[in-house]
Amino acid sequence: MKKILYALILVSALGLHSQVDARANDSTKVEQILAQAHTLYKDEKSGANADYIPALAKVDSEQFALALVTTDGKVFTRGDIDSHFSIQSISKVFTLALAMEQQGPAAILDKIGANATGLPFNSVTAIELNQARSVNPLVNAGAMATVSLIEGENAAQKWQAISTWYGQFATTKLAVLEDVYRSESSSNGHNLAIAELLQSYGRFYGDVDINLDIYTRQCSVGVTTKDLAIMASVLANGGTHPISGAKLMSADNVERVLAVMSTAGLYETSGEWAYTVGLPAKSGVGGGIIAIMPGKFAIAAFSPRLDAAGNSVRAQKAIDYIAEKAKANIFSSQD
Repeated sequence: MKKILYALILVSALGLHSQVDARANDSTKVEQILAQAHTLYKDEKSGANADYIPALAKVDSEQFALALVTTDGKVFTRGDIDSHFSIQSISKVFTLALAMEQQGPAAILDKIGANATGLPFNSVTAIELNQARSVNPLVNAGAMATVSLIEGENAAQKWQAISTWYGQFATTKLAVLEDVYRSESSSNGHNLAIAELLQSYGRFYGDVDINLDIYTRQCSVGVTTKDLAIMASVLANGGTHPISGAKLMSADNVERVLAVMSTAGLYETSGEWAYTVGLPAKSGVGGGIIAIMPGKFAIAAFSPRLDAAGNSVRAQKAIDYIAEKAKANIFSSQD
């Protein structure tokens, strides 16, 4: 009997040891993949900083960082991980998530839309071409309209709701980069015209000036690449934060947000991204990109040089490499 008991204890211990070894090996593999991706693309020079927002043109274009957060809360980083940059259009994902939690998914579909425009992120033509004047929440027109849906009796309450929400995802308080905010505010005439056009069609749901200012402020929030990966990990983990444990979103709403990211996250190149990489993603003209492998991990990458569509060149290439090496593709039937 003692021999049997000893054998069971030994088998159990060996099993536990193998699990620990497997986790350690997985961590080593992730670290190696990030290191390889960073080495491969650190000398990539193509693209250029966004220059229509003066503050973004001044950002050091040599910066390059990668981060990955797993659904069990492990954090891996590489490169210029302490560099702060403006979140820009990646903010649209999280404001969409807040509006969806507050208003319900039907309101987003009815009042904003979900179809990709196939046109640049700041397109006026996209509004005029669609008879229903619907766009989607990840282009400027739809994102500003989404901000106008956020609950609050005044500008301060609406901004507090967004700021608190972002902080819950990042597990830290995020601050607005005031130089970026001032720069964007002084050059956002195009967005003002878009918001006024939506208002004229009854597709904007509050004061234009107030909501445009809030939208500009949310795009100017400063983040690190690690912050972005931690924020995105909530989407990878079905709405529950893998680090804080907080339940922030319903699983159903996460699925809908990821669907919009899949069809419109990289603007007019979203179809090509889905075809070649196969991960829901969202870019920002500040140089960041997030990508989600549901149930597994979230990736964030940062590099300021952009392609013609407004997507970071190095970040795209690095995420593509990481996804390929990790065999991460939501359209794949392989384990």
